[in-house]
Amino acid sequence: MELFIKYPMALQLTRAHLEAIADHGARDYPSECCGVLLGNDTGLLKQVRELAAIRNLRQDQALAEELLPLAQPELESERNRFLMDPGELRRIEAEGRRRGLDIIGYYHSHPDHSAQPSEYDREHAWPWVSYVIMKIEAGRAGDYASWVLAEDRSRFESEPIDVVDVQAAPESA
Repeated sequence: MELFIKYPMALQLTRAHLEAIADHGARDYPSECCGVLLGNDTGLLKQVRELAAIRNLRQDQALAEELLPLAQPELESERNRFLMDPGELRRIEAEGRRRGLDIIGYYHSHPDHSAQPSEYDREHAWPWVSYVIMKIEAGRAGDYASWVLAEDRSRFESEPIDVVDVQAAPESA
C-alpha cells in the first residue's frame, strides 16, 4: 500500500510570461523561437520568475551545422528545429544563479504545428525540466502546454500550468 500520493508538480508563470513567449514566437515565425525559464523549484511548484529569449542558431545554417549537424537536412530546418548557443546558456545560468534563480525549463514554439512535443524534442530533452511549447499558426499564437520528460526518457508527461495574473512585465536575462 502506498502511503504517499504523487501529484504532478505544476509550473507557475504569469500571463505576461505567456504573452512574451507568444510575442517571441510570432516575431520569429516561421522559424521556431526558443528561450529559458528562470525561477525556483519549491518541491511543490516550479515558479517562473524571468524569461530569457535566445536566438535560434538554426537560422544561421553554417554555425548550426558546426555545433550540431542535422540528421536529415532535407527534412529539418529552423522551421522545425531550434538550437541554443551553449555559451549564451552558460551566461544566462550564471547571471540567474547570482540572483538566486535556476534554469527550471525551456520554451520553444511549433510553427504551424501542435503544442505537442516531437520525437526530436524527446530525444534532446532532460528529465525533471519543464518544456513549454506554444503553437504559432500563421504567425499568431495558439495553444500552449508544458511537458516533463519521464525519468526513463521514454515519453513526455503533461505538466499542469498555473497562470497567475501579475501586472509586472517579465524580466529578461
